Amino acid sequence: MRLKKYIHGFALAGILLGASCKKELTVSNPNNPTPDALNSETGITTFATGGVYITGFRTLKYADGVFGPFFSGAMGFHEMMGDVLGADAANAYLNQLGCPNSVTHDNGTTVNNPNSPSTQYALVRQSNTNSQAGNNFLYYEWSHMYNLIGACNLLIEKADAVTFTGDATSKKAAIKAWAYWWKGYAYSRIGSIYYAGLINNTSFATNGNYVTKEKIIEEANSNLDKAVAAAKTATDLTVYTTLLTSIIPSYFQVGKGAPQTPAMLERNVASLKARNLLVNKTTATMTNADWTAVLALANAGITANDNIFTARTDARGDLYTNGQFVMGRTYSSLAGGATYKISERFAQEFKAGDKRKDQNLKATTPYLGQADRGQAHFTRWALVDGGTGLPGVVVYARSTPSAYELHVAVDYEENQLMKAEALINTSQIEAGLAIIDGVRTLQGAGLPAVAGTGLTLAQAREELRRERRIVCAFRGISFYDARRWGVSEPTSSRTGAVAITNTGVVSTNATIRYGYLDYWDVPDNELVYNPAASGSAPTKNPK
Repeated sequence: MRLKKYIHGFALAGILLGASCKKELTVSNPNNPTPDALNSETGITTFATGGVYITGFRTLKYADGVFGPFFSGAMGFHEMMGDVLGADAANAYLNQLGCPNSVTHDNGTTVNNPNSPSTQYALVRQSNTNSQAGNNFLYYEWSHMYNLIGACNLLIEKADAVTFTGDATSKKAAIKAWAYWWKGYAYSRIGSIYYAGLINNTSFATNGNYVTKEKIIEEANSNLDKAVAAAKTATDLTVYTTLLTSIIPSYFQVGKGAPQTPAMLERNVASLKARNLLVNKTTATMTNADWTAVLALANAGITANDNIFTARTDARGDLYTNGQFVMGRTYSSLAGGATYKISERFAQEFKAGDKRKDQNLKATTPYLGQADRGQAHFTRWALVDGGTGLPGVVVYARSTPSAYELHVAVDYEENQLMKAEALINTSQIEAGLAIIDGVRTLQGAGLPAVAGTGLTLAQAREELRRERRIVCAFRGISFYDARRWGVSEPTSSRTGAVAITNTGVVSTNATIRYGYLDYWDVPDNELVYNPAASGSAPTKNPK
């Protein structure tokens, strides 16, 4: 969180938003970096767009077409560790990041991680040095999210200083609600992947007081609550909504991406708080009180008709191109033809007859990639661009500009599955299974109902696991589930897995030992310039 990083990000946000915005967002003096135009209504509104979508999710000191942008990089990292995707490209150790410790095939042959170092634990420690610069994959999510926090801090600081026309109260409410939401989102991401973090409520500044990941999640929830409180101060919902309409790009405002009312925002907040609780405890340590809390939040969460936080591409690539989304790095006419490869284990999750698989996955010539990078990324499956034409069935990837709607935070389906999981784990199995059936119907899966079929607790949990793996894929949260379910631990394994040998033989009962670090150390790119102060929480995971 160095000062130079913030100056660069804020200024670039203005430049990329177009010539008409350059004057308003110019940082006039780099030694006193106050964007003067944020004192105007037009300036602060424009920066509310660029500060989030560019400074927060696109612009960093280090860049790469794959992992530089947040929506293809940080999200892709999570999908690889969650074994939804694989990769053999070597950029920033991409091929090693999601390479499990070993794969044991049906014939008993074990293929160990052939990389050096041979475990992800060791890779994290070897890569996490400032001298690695952009090759340190721990750098990206941290930097994106703290850039986002810095931009939101500036919005909050400036909101009361701006002279708004008309109903100033409702306009300030919209600016602050927007900024506090995105701060809450950013802290949620930080606390859900890093072992420690920083709480910073001042723009162009930082501190060395590192706190635990638990404290970061508390700060996330606090900011989310502040977003709701700010939204409720609006005295005119039309004015409030109009201001948000001017912040959100027009081509985002289709489908579920239109501005949210304060009530919708409150439900989005409840859903994200439910996720924050659910994914940051292992299932084995969840108590009945925890499940009850998740259920209460999910019951207060997103409904089927609510708008949510989304992102889309456009033809000119003003904000994002297809290649800056995980989707754009995944679909191909052939298995293995894109940067990210569809995992055999993801394809395995679909039950026989699931139309979502027929719509989105196509079996092609097996991709047998570079064996010196492991075999877990070998696959027969390609992700179909635009689907195969089945009516009423969800489509996972679309390359046509503006056609694909990325759900940036929680959506209705995820909220429903959190509700179902909490019900199943509080002795309300049939109610939970009915929700799973409802999600499958909504997505056009065409599967027979599982509610009322007498499933045991273990069987119901398996239905939930498979459905969540399918529904929540490609959105940067798959690793959260692998971690909390205990699959990714070095002492654990996935059995009964489908895997491909380097000769193309399909194993249907393989065992995979992943061995992934549950929470990453604080990036050395930060610590070199911002050392931990006395009394800070540990910045390195002791595992």
